[in-house]
Amino acid sequence: MALRRIVSVLCTGTLRFAPLSTAPAAREQTAAGREAVPGCGAAEAARPPVPVVDFGNTQEAYRSRRSWELVRSLLVLRLCASPALLAHHEQLLHLTRRLLGQRLFEKLMKMTFYGQFVAGEDQESIRPLIRHNRAFGVGSILDYGVEEDLSPEEAERKEMESCTSAVEREGSGTSKREKQYQAHRAFGDRRDGVISARTYFYANEAKCDSHMETFLRCIEAAGGASDDGFSAIKLTALGRPQFLLQFSDVLTKWRRFFHQMAAEQGKAGLAAMDTKLEVAVLQESVAKMGIASRTEIENWFTAETLGVSGTLDLLDWSSLIDSRTELSKHLVVPNMQTGQLEPLLSRFTEEEELQMTRMLQRMDILAKKAAEMGVRLMVDAEQTYFQPAISRLTLEMQRKFNTGKPLIFNTYQCYLKDTYDNVTLDVELARREGWCFGAKLVRGAYMAQERTRAAEIGYEDPINPTYEATNAMYHRCLNYVLEELRHNTKAKVMVASHNEDTIRFTLRRMEELGLYPADCQVYFGQLLGMCDQISFPLGQAGFPVYKYVPYGPVMEVLPYLSRRALENSGVVKGAWRERQLLWQELKRRLRTGSLFHRPA
Repeated sequence: MALRRIVSVLCTGTLRFAPLSTAPAAREQTAAGREAVPGCGAAEAARPPVPVVDFGNTQEAYRSRRSWELVRSLLVLRLCASPALLAHHEQLLHLTRRLLGQRLFEKLMKMTFYGQFVAGEDQESIRPLIRHNRAFGVGSILDYGVEEDLSPEEAERKEMESCTSAVEREGSGTSKREKQYQAHRAFGDRRDGVISARTYFYANEAKCDSHMETFLRCIEAAGGASDDGFSAIKLTALGRPQFLLQFSDVLTKWRRFFHQMAAEQGKAGLAAMDTKLEVAVLQESVAKMGIASRTEIENWFTAETLGVSGTLDLLDWSSLIDSRTELSKHLVVPNMQTGQLEPLLSRFTEEEELQMTRMLQRMDILAKKAAEMGVRLMVDAEQTYFQPAISRLTLEMQRKFNTGKPLIFNTYQCYLKDTYDNVTLDVELARREGWCFGAKLVRGAYMAQERTRAAEIGYEDPINPTYEATNAMYHRCLNYVLEELRHNTKAKVMVASHNEDTIRFTLRRMEELGLYPADCQVYFGQLLGMCDQISFPLGQAGFPVYKYVPYGPVMEVLPYLSRRALENSGVVKGAWRERQLLWQELKRRLRTGSLFHRPA
């Protein structure tokens, strides 16, 4: 693939990825037994049933919380439900800070919003909370929540500069990228319409190095705090986003070319893994287009790369991009009108090529550190115009580091129409190549922004049409992965959801498939300060469950706190139920004389 070509030419010896192998591999059978996992109990011969979890038992759900913490949760969640307050929350925060002064303002925040959603200011101050949650069965996914405080104008300027090549800025080259994968000034501030994800803007390579150092400290903190921790990273923090845009465009067009060839063979509309092209017919079509000579085309489709089936699927097709590219031409796409392979841009500067390499090096350093510390690394999903490249780069990390167990977890956003295809393709690729599949399933964080951008710029909306369709997509993807886990003891999935129905669905399918908490194949994840009535009953029942734990200085995590408030306002049903349960537990403690309950 293009990525490996970049690495081998530019950075010989620094990064080496395993060659693509598409030979089908037999699934591991459950009869082979399940391996013990650090931090998880070994599976026993006589298995008890999957534990029953009661999400309505407030005494168990809030056993780890003092009464004043319940009052704080009620207050914060109630404030988050006020439209008038949320509409002016930034102005109110600024006014409160001016009235109280810096010191008192920070104390107020620690007593309310900061204390609810953030673990502490640094690695040392978060340890007590991590240990406390661990004692009640809940682990941690550490995430340094600091963001640069940029004005919309500054964010827009940085985005346009970092997503546009030198050739495009000089006007000496015309971008051949599709509209979706070009920078648009109206959407330069990627924070707009995003309520639950941290946003990074590229400044320079030194800033990316600084982000990498922050991630390294986060990995060290996760490794030092427990023996089964996770840490989260974002690839837009590690390099110039121009590369992600261009690479995403190439990957998307290459896949579209496959589906156009499939349509010519009368195979349009099939699921991604069910679509197989007849190689002989494909060779004839490509030859007629004049893209290459017949001899060259025959060399692409050999028994060594494709086997002897005479057909080619999307995974085989994706592997062909490896042998078709060189560094100077690695971003090339087929033009269906002219029948030629065209470079996406006319040239790259030496600095742009080095920036690509540095991004890969930073990823490699982080993965090696995670392996050294025994920490699983979660690569967060981002906007659809970056995501194809992010997923492919994450896949390269998985090929290299997920050899014995899943160290790198990719994230799949189930509000996207193509998520099921992506999940099934990646599971199949892991089977063929023999590495361990690791995934986090989320609904998604960029829906409003993605919809608006698609409508205004003029491309197909990538989002599922309804909330119900997104739920169906989530459960469909989850069910497919759970079926894989039944056959493959080394595959893992994190069900990152605040939706109680989704958690119940997962528990039911685990019982039906014979997936037990002690196997540590299915993890659960929620945000710190939200849905304790889900997290703690799961943890106390023996399921591997984690809180996404942000930390950082008060003033520097205010953007994060703003989004937490907005997210709570958007999850009306879940937040209402959570407030109801909190009230119920407080009244129970008053009634039973246990208002001064101390967790033990």
